[in-house]
Amino acid sequence: MISQVVDRSDAKLSMAHLYVAFGAVLLGGIAGLLQTLVRSGTIVLPAGIGYYQLLTAHGILLALVFTTYFIIGFFYAGLSRTLGKFYDQPYRMAWLGFVIMTFGTVLTTVMILLNEGTVLYTFYAPLKASPLFYIGLTFFIIGTWLAGGAMCHQYYICKKVSKKKLSPLFAFMAVSTMVLWFVATIGVAASVLFQFIPWSLGWVDGINILLSRTLFWYFGHPLVYFWLLPAYVCWYVIIPEIIGGKIFSDALARLSFVLFLLFSIPVGFHHQLLESGISPFWKFLQVVLTFMVIVPSLMTAFSLFATFEISGRRKGASSLFGWFKKLPWKDARFFAPMVGMLIFIPAGAGGIINASNQMNQIVHNTLWVTGHFHLTVASSVALTFFGIAYWLIPHLTGRVLTGRMHQLANLQTILWAVGMFFMSGAMHTVGLLGAPRRTAYTTYQDNPDALGWIPYEVTMALGGSILFIAIILLIVILTDLAFFAPKGKEDFPIGTVADQAEKTPVILENWRLWLTVVTILILVAYTVPVVHMIEHAPPGSPGYKFW
Repeated sequence: MISQVVDRSDAKLSMAHLYVAFGAVLLGGIAGLLQTLVRSGTIVLPAGIGYYQLLTAHGILLALVFTTYFIIGFFYAGLSRTLGKFYDQPYRMAWLGFVIMTFGTVLTTVMILLNEGTVLYTFYAPLKASPLFYIGLTFFIIGTWLAGGAMCHQYYICKKVSKKKLSPLFAFMAVSTMVLWFVATIGVAASVLFQFIPWSLGWVDGINILLSRTLFWYFGHPLVYFWLLPAYVCWYVIIPEIIGGKIFSDALARLSFVLFLLFSIPVGFHHQLLESGISPFWKFLQVVLTFMVIVPSLMTAFSLFATFEISGRRKGASSLFGWFKKLPWKDARFFAPMVGMLIFIPAGAGGIINASNQMNQIVHNTLWVTGHFHLTVASSVALTFFGIAYWLIPHLTGRVLTGRMHQLANLQTILWAVGMFFMSGAMHTVGLLGAPRRTAYTTYQDNPDALGWIPYEVTMALGGSILFIAIILLIVILTDLAFFAPKGKEDFPIGTVADQAEKTPVILENWRLWLTVVTILILVAYTVPVVHMIEHAPPGSPGYKFW
């Protein structure tokens, strides 16, 4: 069952999510620009605005709001395109999820703006926010569960109607990503509902800090793959069609998503390698599982570059790297995601360093980690999402991506990459020199080491300023594509599988099997240490407000 277009009512549902997503990009970008200027000592914030208030807003709006709304809007459109118009019950559930999610987003954002939720994106205890901040996060998570439930329900109905053993690749990947989200958010939901809300309301005197951080990182690392997997959907399914090629292997693509589901959740301890109270054995186990995630990443790289080379050689390329010249570099739908793919190479290498016990001792809690985060999520993921938006928004609004917009979009991509080169490069370098993350501008009483960080922090501000210009250009382009571009029909590209590809084993879509395996892995990785944290918990910490 393959629909050639997205149904108009489904298009409105997707666009509602995209409007919120890119509104968050603008607001979060303003907060990010001000952060870099403050961190470099260039400006002093007016009107009592706090640096950490900006840091919280930047993290929440870009890392949570932008990504989640965009992913859901993108997936709704893709499911409508590949499975057909949403049935009534999933459609109503999807809109209910949007309303609840948006209510939670507004409530959380208002608390940050009122300086009642300045606890950063990780909201680590013992920093204590207003109860309304945590309640807003709860509504946000519930809304995403309804969104994921709507997708899974649509997928289930369509499979039942078509009676096919394998669903379209896009649908399988979308559902896999949302299943990952369901399983991962159990941790943060448990922490917010049973620890943070009672604690912030004063119902309990203290909070188990180690347990709260462990539950956060049970969610926090798979969150990275919740961001990455939609980019992989684009790379696997959409890019081959854009370049005039074929999907290298349906089976390999599905297997990579299964492996991400299995190995991206029971690995949170590699974010807590310097955390006391966790046995070295359990840290070692989760580091091993972390390195298992490298396997599907390398599978993806092999599949994508095989697709590129096969496509290029069919177009006449004969030299070793002649196929590289045959790629459509002037097409913004390809250029932005491709730049994101290339940036993911050093980003992935940095991730290996972060997860390595010995090397993590050097970079832990320094600006290196922030630089790595901006290469992965703010570059590889963000640029891919921008590339999707350049064709998805006109497709949903009945307009077309013109040649002039291709040029502006490519300029936006170049500005983003250049800005990130300066900002992230400076973060990586000054992180190796010991500059801490999560801190405002300070010279530490003119300490020589801290004074040596200042040129790098000025470079970060330069990069942040270029990135903000790229954000303004992005908003201009997307506004034009949504409201002013010529009327017409923009394709929703869905690739087809290469004729010579091996047949996809049905077992790859056996959800009962893979959910059983992931449950076993999670229980093995977390049961003993979490029980130990509860049984041997120190006295709970009271809350603190330093802002």
